Amino acid sequence: MRIQTFKSLLKQLNPCQIIGIRSKTSSAQYVASRARDPTFEKLMDKYKNLLKAIAIQDLILANPTNNPPSVSLDFLSRLSQNLHLNRGAASFLRKYPHIFHIFYDPNKSQPFCRLTDAAIDISRQEADAISSSLPVAVDRLVRLLSMSTTKSLPLRAVFRVWRELGLPDDFEDSVIARNPHIFRLSDADEPNTHILKLVDEMHAKSFAASVENWRVLECCKEDCSVDRTEIQYGFKHGYPPGMRLSKIFKAKVKEWQRLPYVGPYEEIGEKKRSKTGIMGLEKRAVAIVHEFLSLTVERMVEVEKISHFRKSFAIDLNIRDLFLDHPGIFYLSTKGKRHTVFLREAYERGHLLDPNPVYNVRRKLLDLVMLGRRGMLNNVSNSVEIWQTKKPGLQDESRE
Repeated sequence: MRIQTFKSLLKQLNPCQIIGIRSKTSSAQYVASRARDPTFEKLMDKYKNLLKAIAIQDLILANPTNNPPSVSLDFLSRLSQNLHLNRGAASFLRKYPHIFHIFYDPNKSQPFCRLTDAAIDISRQEADAISSSLPVAVDRLVRLLSMSTTKSLPLRAVFRVWRELGLPDDFEDSVIARNPHIFRLSDADEPNTHILKLVDEMHAKSFAASVENWRVLECCKEDCSVDRTEIQYGFKHGYPPGMRLSKIFKAKVKEWQRLPYVGPYEEIGEKKRSKTGIMGLEKRAVAIVHEFLSLTVERMVEVEKISHFRKSFAIDLNIRDLFLDHPGIFYLSTKGKRHTVFLREAYERGHLLDPNPVYNVRRKLLDLVMLGRRGMLNNVSNSVEIWQTKKPGLQDESRE
């Protein structure tokens, strides 16, 4: 009877209330109990296929020896599991004819895949946007290094987020090597490991966190809806539609908003083990990941990638649980067999409120993903291309 009563109580609890008893639940249960946001879930449903398309696009463009750049279907089929192509490479490629062309090469006697003219044009536009935004990308990298307690980061960690930061794929040469007055590479204690260090550490102290912009705007509003005593140390909050907020949870958020903390660009100093000190460290961790997401092109990143910065940022907490503990600031999605976190305040109806040139170009490729096969029946030039001789069985492979 007690077990049945406890189960019925669990069903009535919302995610905010479950936070209080999280120590008695598994991490997977905690993720599953979060409140879903339909807008972010719908966006990530498209993004998971976009990420697969980008992975294939990179493989194609990395093979310039072929003219035009292309890869064989056999090669992609062998990588299907790594690329998370559950129904195989050919099936995935056929779903997006606005991005990929399947053709038969009689010289090599096998089918190949190349990018469409539209996809190639978008790729060039992205390269141009990254090139023209290089000073901004350099500033993002400087800020990222500035949040580290040692003003340095393992180069392998930066490699994991170069695309998110809007850096060129050759950033080690085009950014780091060309700016020796800002960056310095050195060997680490571990073999084959390099450390990227900020040369001018004094420059880091002049940065203001992105959350300061919201605080200034809120302070200037005559009809400010936020308690002014909360703004000094507060963060903007917004919750998924239909998420029930208990009075206890609201009171805890209000108390947390007023709690002082060390900002992401400030020296952390001596760690205090008191309850207030631990809460301050948690709030500092929130400030760091908030700033980290603000530095990304699309205000989103995989949790696994940001976890590689925990030690450098002196974050002693579980990053994923940190996002789940603060659903008003972050949104965690589990679509596409990956955990992806969004900065909630940066989005409205699935679009960035403050877009940038690189984001705008990447959105064009997402639009092609969302287009799917629509518009192909009346466009013969974009249909599957067969060169000269057709290999037996290719017709079934190239149609759907």
